[in-house]
Amino acid sequence: MSKFRASWDNSRHNLGLAEIDDAHRDFITKVGALITASDADFPLFQALVTHLREHFIVEGKLMREAKYQGLGIHESEHHRVLGELQQLNRSLKRGRLPLVRAYVREGLPAWFDTHLLTMDGALVAFLKAQ
Repeated sequence: MSKFRASWDNSRHNLGLAEIDDAHRDFITKVGALITASDADFPLFQALVTHLREHFIVEGKLMREAKYQGLGIHESEHHRVLGELQQLNRSLKRGRLPLVRAYVREGLPAWFDTHLLTMDGALVAFLKAQ
């Protein structure tokens, strides 16, 4: 697994569908800001959770409209990640900042790299073929 870069890399991240690429670009920016955020600025985590929730709604709509066969698996992955983020948000409110920082620095980027290359890559290929 390659190290997450907190900036857009067209050769790695571009899938060729503006709506999804723009959301991914925003995600990378938000994760990068959190990785370097001070403790006082870490409430930006909620903005990341909100961004992902909104992005997942948009992807779900695209999948439904296109009658994408991978919808169930893809959306279950979205629900799983949102559940993790909600748990982490509760941990953050209880003062467990180091745990949440570790997830933002390591877990979330690893998930994104895999999700981008597999599920989102397959979805965009399907949508482009329509």
